[in-house]
Amino acid sequence: MTSRPTLPTVWIFGDQLDPWIGPLHEFDPGDCRVLLVESRSKIESKRWHRQRLHVVLSGMAHLAQELCEAGYEVDHRRSATMTSGLAEHRAAYEPTTVIAMEPMSWQARPILQRLGVDLVPNAQFSCHEDDFAHWLEGRGVTRTATSPEQASFKQASFKQASFKQASFKQEDFYRFQRRRLDLLMDGDSPAGGSWNFDHDNREPPPTDGRRWPAIERFELDDIDQLVIERFPDDVWGAAPDGTWPVTRTQARQRLDEFIEHGLPVFGPHEDAMLAAEWKLAHSALSSSLNLGLLHPLEVVEAAENAYRSGRVPIASAEGFIRQVIGWREYVWGLFWAWMPEYRELNALSADRPVPPAFTGDAPTAMHCVASTIEHLHDHAYAHHIERLMVLGNLALTHGVDPQAMTQWMWASFVDGAEWVMVPNVVGMALHADGGRMATKPYASGGAYLNRMSDACKRCVFDPKQRVGPKACPFTTLYWDFLARNEGALSGNHRLARELAGMRRLANIDAVREHAITIRRRLDEGKL
Repeated sequence: MTSRPTLPTVWIFGDQLDPWIGPLHEFDPGDCRVLLVESRSKIESKRWHRQRLHVVLSGMAHLAQELCEAGYEVDHRRSATMTSGLAEHRAAYEPTTVIAMEPMSWQARPILQRLGVDLVPNAQFSCHEDDFAHWLEGRGVTRTATSPEQASFKQASFKQASFKQASFKQEDFYRFQRRRLDLLMDGDSPAGGSWNFDHDNREPPPTDGRRWPAIERFELDDIDQLVIERFPDDVWGAAPDGTWPVTRTQARQRLDEFIEHGLPVFGPHEDAMLAAEWKLAHSALSSSLNLGLLHPLEVVEAAENAYRSGRVPIASAEGFIRQVIGWREYVWGLFWAWMPEYRELNALSADRPVPPAFTGDAPTAMHCVASTIEHLHDHAYAHHIERLMVLGNLALTHGVDPQAMTQWMWASFVDGAEWVMVPNVVGMALHADGGRMATKPYASGGAYLNRMSDACKRCVFDPKQRVGPKACPFTTLYWDFLARNEGALSGNHRLARELAGMRRLANIDAVREHAITIRRRLDEGKL
């Protein structure tokens, strides 16, 4: 009997699907083994959207096949947990060492240390969390490790007192990124003469009946079908249809497609919402970025090249690049800076469940919500304004528990992950951090939705009405939210005008009484 050679193992996780940016690039076939583990406990931990589960499991299976074809020995196993998968691999192969790139999960890093896994720095972002921490420290924020175990991984909490005295915002980080990466820069000055073209990118939905850029769907192969057959019974949403890349080749095709057809028209209407258009000119690249199929630098460099060649206007190129190296990496950095306490914050003491209208357990007459949930059901996706100003806005003014909302969005969106959803839900959407991340709550009445979408025209509710059977729930709950949380929000100078307007409402008592009915009906799935 021939014994297996003793080799090091490179462990690749399901959200690190470009193996060449991790430790594997240092090994030739035959010099190591590759470990991939599907965790049943992870699969069973949430009610996943079918398409979210598919991109992860199919991506891992396709990667295993590609590495085998390249000559690597791959141990792709399905185990009860990630920890048991590693133990089973060690028992079978007795590796000399196990090497992995730092995982995206907060909880996983100290666990891997205890298991004796050698970690190399995570290279899936343009700004590592340590670099982000140094940027914060340069603005008066002090980082302190919360335990020796976390200190060894440079994972730390930032002192709240120091935060209160510090001054930093996403725009500062974005400019820092532009300079250090030399992106859209003309010498020391921003290309086009401005750092930010947001004012050009807030147009309402066009009414010219234009056709939005289409995307080519990928054919599902035998690997995809086998993955789909293994889904648990409680998944939800439409079946995978080839919308989302599961290989790097597919992700590169989607990037080229966006740069050619989507990016030129992306900017002006990036905040607009249309019921009949699930993505408009948005890139559909977020899942590929979050799974490691694309690197942010190759994405933004492609966008800059398109601008430099005259194929894309500066407002579209800048707006997209800001989303990738500005907002996305700001969220990533803050996640590591503020965990683990941050995920449990609930500054407004919100305690209601995620509405059945969101989860698909009940229909809703609110047209903007219904169309957003239809997009989510069909594609495991809704663009950033639908997430923030429809789902997040209603959850905020209704008083949905931020942890429940985080878990639901994590499981429901194709690009979902803890590091994505914790800052975006706790900080940006639900103001559960009391204003650490966003300077004011993103609450609005129906007027905003009427301006930026086509939903109100076909809705039974009137965005101008605050009380009565036709009152828009967004409008009613907006004023009730301000009144209900007046004490907590009164110190925010950016809300002074809104709070003063609420106090001047002659029928505020009737609005608040009607809000009780609205909130009860939302909880019951009868709105």
